[in-house]
Amino acid sequence: MNKTEDIAETINKAKMGNQIAFSNLLNTFWNDVYGFQLKRTENENDAEDITIQTFSKAFDKINTYKDTYVFKTWLITISKNIHIDLVRKRKRNILDTRENGEAIKKMLDDTPSIEDRLIQEQNLTNLLRDIKKLKPHYQEVINLRYINELSYAGIAEKLNEPINNIKVKLLRAKKLLAEIISSKN
Repeated sequence: MNKTEDIAETINKAKMGNQIAFSNLLNTFWNDVYGFQLKRTENENDAEDITIQTFSKAFDKINTYKDTYVFKTWLITISKNIHIDLVRKRKRNILDTRENGEAIKKMLDDTPSIEDRLIQEQNLTNLLRDIKKLKPHYQEVINLRYINELSYAGIAEKLNEPINNIKVKLLRAKKLLAEIISSKN
């Protein structure tokens, strides 16, 4: 089986709501989207925020994806449009108006991922030290999820962000934290 077939299969699983498929897509295409935005924005924070929004929007609209397009191109197009919207908003100097009250459409898969299990197995002192190695916004979502034990909806409400952004931030934060933990072993 070739890589294109693997990606197509993963996309189909994601369309059926498989959280592991979403995580695999995020891990596979994160660097492509982030690199694209880093070149456009020349700002790591903006590039990361736009990348998170890109995956949030892509995962929310995954059922509209047609396999006549290359998935990476589809993601880059979404990312480009989000960046254009951001530039327009800044030019108009409008206050940040995030989407609020967005209906929670999908139930999350409660099956712990490999990263979840690795995080849970860590000694609390070591885990807290490792969490501090993450960027502040990743520290925040990890702490709210694993230390404060908030639900995804609770985190979204507390941070006043769309739930899909929270899902993507948590996927990314868990991956980065798992890499920190694994690098010590």
